Order: sequence, then structure tokens, then C-alpha cells
Amino acid sequence: MLLLPSTSSSTCYLKHHNAFWFGGPIDGVPYSGNQTRRIWCAKRTGKQRYPSEKKKLKSKHKEVLSDSKVKSKFEGTWRLFKLAVPLDQDPGKDFLQVSDGLLQEIAKVLKFPVASLLPREAFTVVRKSFDARKKLKEPKFVHTVDMDVQKLISLEPRCWDFIARLEPKVGLVERGHDGRDFGDLTSIIHDCKENKEAALKGENGHSFFSTEPKGNRDTGKPKIAVVGSGPSGLFAALVLAELGADVTLIERGQPVEKRGRDIGALVVRRILELESNFCFGEGGAGTWSDGKLVTRIGRNSGSVLAVMKTLVQFGAPKQILIDGKPHLGTDRLVPLLRNFRQHLQDLGVTIKFGTRVDDLVMKDGHILGVMASESADKLILRSQKMEYDAVILAVGHSARDIYEMLVAHNVELVPKDFAVGLRIEHPQELINSIQYAELASEVCNGRGRIPVADYKVANYIDMENFYETSDSGVANRSCYSFCMCPGGQVVLTSTNPSEICINGMSFSRRASKWANAALVVTVTMKDFGALNYYGPLAGVEFQREFERRAAMMGGGNFIVPVQTVTDFLENKLSVCASNICASIKLSFGCEGSKPRSTISCSYN
Repeated sequence: MLLLPSTSSSTCYLKHHNAFWFGGPIDGVPYSGNQTRRIWCAKRTGKQRYPSEKKKLKSKHKEVLSDSKVKSKFEGTWRLFKLAVPLDQDPGKDFLQVSDGLLQEIAKVLKFPVASLLPREAFTVVRKSFDARKKLKEPKFVHTVDMDVQKLISLEPRCWDFIARLEPKVGLVERGHDGRDFGDLTSIIHDCKENKEAALKGENGHSFFSTEPKGNRDTGKPKIAVVGSGPSGLFAALVLAELGADVTLIERGQPVEKRGRDIGALVVRRILELESNFCFGEGGAGTWSDGKLVTRIGRNSGSVLAVMKTLVQFGAPKQILIDGKPHLGTDRLVPLLRNFRQHLQDLGVTIKFGTRVDDLVMKDGHILGVMASESADKLILRSQKMEYDAVILAVGHSARDIYEMLVAHNVELVPKDFAVGLRIEHPQELINSIQYAELASEVCNGRGRIPVADYKVANYIDMENFYETSDSGVANRSCYSFCMCPGGQVVLTSTNPSEICINGMSFSRRASKWANAALVVTVTMKDFGALNYYGPLAGVEFQREFERRAAMMGGGNFIVPVQTVTDFLENKLSVCASNICASIKLSFGCEGSKPRSTISCSYN
């Protein structure tokens, strides 16, 4: 296993409300005259987003019962959950149609006597996941299926009596969500335009942008700058352009073609391009990462599906709409981003790669544009003024200079807790064996019937005991795994030659012989203060401190410090570094060494 330094989320947030953007007066956007700065920030909903399971099920139960009373059983669709098919009766993870084994499980729910008589065309698999928990008698593929009642009865009239006796059960059998079949974002916006409805609504009912936006005197369109081409920036540019705005997408890094070469130079020759690396460039830090598409806001919700379908529109496999743990991988993300870029350009979006935003142009509390320069201009000698009606910052957590610039403009930033730790790496065969036992041979380097094994581990400490000291004098903390990358590798995500930070990455097949995950604890303002870091950017300085320490421990030249897990647990250095084998190319160890579990410095 391998422990390395990696950082997860940003360490501060803007203490304001709702959307996150800057701008001057735009038609249709409310503005309060007594505000000194027009800042709206994406708000963390916290517990409001995650109601207790009891309340959630209770409200859903009422919804299901009321829905079933109003609608006829023979209209629309029914959704069937938790249809578990044993592994020996399922073709495998890549088969997304209705198998014979799944048809048997559907027949049990309908209490239909002959499963083979059920028409497969009436059923659609909407989710499929693999469950190999040891508490089960045998591993199973668990399905969620939509049943088209009218098609079912038209193809097999004998099903009528069985549908008539079918009753809704929360979490097992529910009426389908008619009218909520979301398309991709482009289709949704086009539908809004056709219906002459506002595409986005503010809390007070005003449209942020109507389908006929006004702003720029020459074009009649608002000029908007989107800073950053990660997922947030790309989707912001897409929606704004589809709504008719004049959008400029500003990215300090390079397009994926040039960025790939810069990353290759770092991995092979240890040459770091400060503005084009694993963090900066088209697609953001996620491009050369794992490409996991996970969410905690409802896997099958309309908004999530709209985003997923948009990715499919640009080249992602349709399988991500069904997989229980959807994943893309870097090899699929690169062509997807090319298609995304081409679509934005077809919409008239101006894309400026290799362009760094140095400052905001402000007057009387209004944002009038940005000062920007070529990323290669390290001294900011040729910064140019670019005027816009609004500026959206989608810069990610590595653009620390942007946060420093905001502080200089007296924008209120508040430090927040975040996770810090190491990256632990193991031979993938070991994880397969632990999770699947004798079924481990079915993985076949990502090409087998079952998915490459992953894991999640956690040890939580009550908040009241969070800072209590153990017998060894160490403060108690919750510890958990994060961003597990099965069949992946560890990569260097430093943006400064004097700092070391790493991340996990994988390709679509997850065929690497390595597995890795971040192993992290939560740090708070108290931890920042212990190192004499205070103020809005205390968390950022905390990150820098430990990333510098990691670089010094490695000896410089982007060498990542590594030790074995056994030595880590015994709190001692690994003295035989040459015998340690790890996936990362810039570390102690050698390719011919014996694979073992190792730990690398990583700050998440």
C-alpha cells in the first residue's frame, strides 16, 4: 500500500448567497443598490440536502400512495427496484439489456407464472450494480427496471390481471415519474425556448436570462466571461451560450492535445509546466483523474440525469446512465472534451487557452471585466483589459492566486474544514481477492464479468471526542478513505516545483495492476492556528506548508516520499526504499521491486 500527499476540496468559500458570479447591471437580473459588491455564491445546503432516512421514506410513502390513487395502474410506467439476479444467471457487468435471469425476477414481482412469456420490449434497465457483500449468500447484480404497462399489455394481454393486482411498495414497486424524463441540457433549453418560458429562475421569480437576453449594445447579448474550463466552467458556458449570451471561456492551461504533451514531459522528464499540468488545462483537474461520476443528491434525479445525458451527447458511453458506479476514465474524457469544445465553438463561444486572469476590473462596486495576460507571462507585464457584463469564476481549488486576488478586493472569504492525508496503494489483485474471494479470477483486468474491486473504509469519532488526546498523546480524529481508484495509478498534481501533491487516476478499463485511495482526516481552524495560520486563506497556507514538507522529504526533483503500510503503522521510516514498488514514476522504488502495499505523501 502506498501513502502520498493529495488535497480534496477548496479551503475557503465566499460568504454570500445562491449563484456564484460577478457582474454589472444586466437586464432581468435584480440588483440592490446598497450592495458594495455583486457576489452570489453556490450555497452548501448541508442537512437540508440529506434528510433523515426516516423522514425521507415517510414523505415518499405518502407521495407513492397519493400518486397511485390518482393514476390508473394501466397508464405510464412502473419502476421495479432491487431485482437481484445471481451472478451465474447474469451475462455480466457490460450486459445492460433484460436477461433471462432478470425476467425471472420481474415475473416474481408481478406474480406472473411463466417468465419466458413476458415481452422483454416492455422493460428497460435503468440501473445495474454489483453486490458482493459477504452477508449475502452469493454475489448478485441488482437492477432497477422501468415497466411500460401499455406496451406490456399490448404484447401480452394475459398480464392485465396481474397488473390489476399490483400494489405500490416504497423502495420496491413504485409508479414511474411521468413527465420527468429529462433530456440533455441542450434539449431542455431548446424546449424552454420553444415554450417561451424562462430557463432559469431566481428566488424572487425574476429570470437570470430570458430567451432573448439584452446587454451588449452591438449584439443585444450580454457579454459574459467564464473563467476556468473544468466541469463547472464548461457547463456554465454551455448553458449561457444556448440561452443566447456572448460567452468567452478563459482557461489558463492548454487544450487537451497540448496539455497531454506537457503532462508527458512531467512524468518522463520531470519538467513542470506551471500553467499546463495535471491541475490546469482543458477539463480541469478531473481530465487526468479517475473520471468517477458519483453524486449524493439522487442518482436517478432529473437534474443528475440531464448532466449525464449531456456527457453522452458529447461521446460518453450510454452505460454511465445505468451503472451503479458510473466511471469514464481519462482515455474517454479526452475525446469527450474535444467534442464539448467543438460544440461550444459552434455556438459562438470564444475560447482563450493559455490566458490567465490576473485581476478584476471594478468601478463603484460593479465588475466591468477582467485583466488577463498570457499564461507564459510569469511577470504579468502585458496584462490586457477585457470588458464584460458579468464574470463567472469556475477556477477550482488549485487557483490560489485567484483567492488571493479576491481577498485583495475585500471579498469576504471564510476558511472551512477540509480533508488532509495520504494516498495508500495496493496490488489490485490483493483487493480483488479480499473483496471477491474465489471470484477474483472473474475480474480479468477489467474485461471480465464482474467489475474491478474497490472499497470504502471509515472510522468515525464523535465530534464531542474529536480533539480528545489518546494515551499516545495524539488527538483523536475520524479517518476515512476517499476517491478510491481501482485499477489505477498515482499521479503528481503539483503546481509549484517546491511542493508535492498527488492524486489517483485510471483509464476506462481500470486494467492497471494497482489500486489506490486517499486515506484522510478532517482538519479545522484549530489545526490552522496551531501552525500560526489565521485569516481567510489559513487553510491554503496549511496546505502549502505540508506540500512543502512532502517535497523536502522526497529530496526535491518531484520525488514523492513513500513507505510501506507496515512501517507507517509502526511509526517508522522505510529504510529499504529501493525495494518499494509503486505505480507513480516519480518516487523512491523501482519497477522490478516486489509489489506490496505502500503509502505516499498526499494532501487531499
